[in-house]
Amino acid sequence: MGKYNKAEKSWMMYDWADSAYFLIIVTAIFPIYYKEVATNGGVAPADSTAYLGYTISIATFLLALLGPILGTVADYRGMKGKFFGSFFFIGVLSTIGLFFVPDNHWLLLLLVYTLTSLGARGANVFYDAYIVDVTTKQRMDELSARGYALGYVGSSIPFIICIALIILAQTGTIRLTVSEASRSAFLITAGWWLVFTIPMLKNVKQQYGVEREPKMVVSSFKRLGQTFKEIRQYRTVFLFLIAYFFYIDGVGTIISMSTAYGTDLGLSATDLILALLAVQIVAAPFSILYGTLANRFGVKKMLYTGIVIYMIVCVYAMFLRTSVDFWIMAMLVATSQGGIQALSRSYFAQMVPKEKSNEFFGFYTIFGRFAAVSGPFLVGVITQITGSSAFGVSSLIVLFAIGLIVLTFVPDAGKEDAVEPRVKLMQ
Repeated sequence: MGKYNKAEKSWMMYDWADSAYFLIIVTAIFPIYYKEVATNGGVAPADSTAYLGYTISIATFLLALLGPILGTVADYRGMKGKFFGSFFFIGVLSTIGLFFVPDNHWLLLLLVYTLTSLGARGANVFYDAYIVDVTTKQRMDELSARGYALGYVGSSIPFIICIALIILAQTGTIRLTVSEASRSAFLITAGWWLVFTIPMLKNVKQQYGVEREPKMVVSSFKRLGQTFKEIRQYRTVFLFLIAYFFYIDGVGTIISMSTAYGTDLGLSATDLILALLAVQIVAAPFSILYGTLANRFGVKKMLYTGIVIYMIVCVYAMFLRTSVDFWIMAMLVATSQGGIQALSRSYFAQMVPKEKSNEFFGFYTIFGRFAAVSGPFLVGVITQITGSSAFGVSSLIVLFAIGLIVLTFVPDAGKEDAVEPRVKLMQ
């Protein structure tokens, strides 16, 4: 990382910090722990998966409503850091709160999980928008991809520690039950997230923004309406957001519900955890590879590649029967999971005016978060109707197909029709 300045390094380190939350809480240990608690509470496997999907939908729906408003206020000079810090601390403190939820209260567990999701995903709205403050347009693809790569590597370390605790508890080596070891993972996650966010809090500052006004909230609503009108006129941004809405829906749903799905298939916790760890290891170099190939072949072509791979994953999900099948699907996901998210973030950042980055990333959040409402909800409904998680996951192929089709209409970056409207926005 020698060629990066302090702000760039600190910004990338936040991926290292908060990715532990998304791996341990969103993807791996929490879903397994929750499924066990729900089962002990008499909830059927398909129903508990559906309830988790509904919970994710509710949390992301709330954030989608708040994102653009908060983003508009955060564009005032000096406000971005305050909003980032507030959501960050909400996320960390509520993650600690998961530890104190009794292991027979599955509903309370989901309620606290909702707070953790609001905190983590809310902080990411402002973290993503900070990319325009820390680097140049030419370096955004590389920086974003390397940030995701660091996240995969960094999150693996506390994940391994948590797995070790659970295994030691299972074998009776330490005086902890498996439930207590799983809950300890929540404290480890919060500690990791807190410590490695310190460089971000110290070294990353808002460089672009609009001057403060006497009635910031009222003025923010006015600017929000104006921004919405501008986005509709800004063809590249508007079309990209529509495409992003659909394909990122599928990506996020697979990330957040893959473990619950594997549990429904009868896979052991050990198989699931090892597969997820392998995903982290494989995804790191592939994230960097996506950024490198994007510089050579273009961002859109690499986004196409990632979407097609995810469509293959959706089809393959119908045929999962063994742990080997789950591993194959996990490795397919690993090749594109980080790349498609990293390039979406940097591609969008290159389209928007720097001084209004929070506003536009607020709309980026609307499309991404409302998408995250429909995906888990779709999986939950289809799973309950059919009684099969496989049908629920496979239904996501529709979202990827729509996203792919719409993305073909997005003008390539660098073409005249793709950049001309930006001048109008910055007047």
